[in-house]
Amino acid sequence: MTEAWLTTGDFTTAEEPFALFADWLQDATKSEVNDPNALALATVDGDGLPDVRMVLLKGFDARGFVFYTNLESAKGVEILGSMKAAMCFHWKSLRRQVRVRGTVEQVSDAEADAYYASRPRGSRIGAWASKQSRPLESRFALEKAVAEFTAKHPIGEIPRPAHWSGFRIVPRQIEFWHDRPFRLHDRLLFSRGSEAEEWGKTRLYP
Repeated sequence: MTEAWLTTGDFTTAEEPFALFADWLQDATKSEVNDPNALALATVDGDGLPDVRMVLLKGFDARGFVFYTNLESAKGVEILGSMKAAMCFHWKSLRRQVRVRGTVEQVSDAEADAYYASRPRGSRIGAWASKQSRPLESRFALEKAVAEFTAKHPIGEIPRPAHWSGFRIVPRQIEFWHDRPFRLHDRLLFSRGSEAEEWGKTRLYP
């Protein structure tokens, strides 16, 4: 059965967030010039100081939203320290935003292996060569590391580094925002207390 919001255009009638997100991401894929899957990822460090950076969404389903990174990077260390994070998608061409908050789990080795194997060869070499977020003495030092790992893996498969994997944000809240005239925006919040619970839905004042 077709969701009512697909035919009426009123997203606030949606009863489940992931189908709505899939529809909005599909729209963004058609309208955004670059990286419709880009998102701002927010974490906190050991002192509770917030940190944010742009990453790319690499998959999602009813379990949550997946991205990949060096586990020894700043974001990797911060996530492993709290196992909580938030993300924000903003599609300027559509005047839409989606915010996600929740707990984090590491993807399985099989998932990480499959995605790593799908990356361009240079990106797989880069995962070995880059000590992400740590001090770099010069560009030459990075290029030298790339050359060394390229020589080490001239042909054939490149194994996934143990320090490179993915995270899945398991959402507790997903908020959809759409721009309206005079800042009277539409906001729809889906929330639940745990992954096992059904989603609740609330319209919010702009």
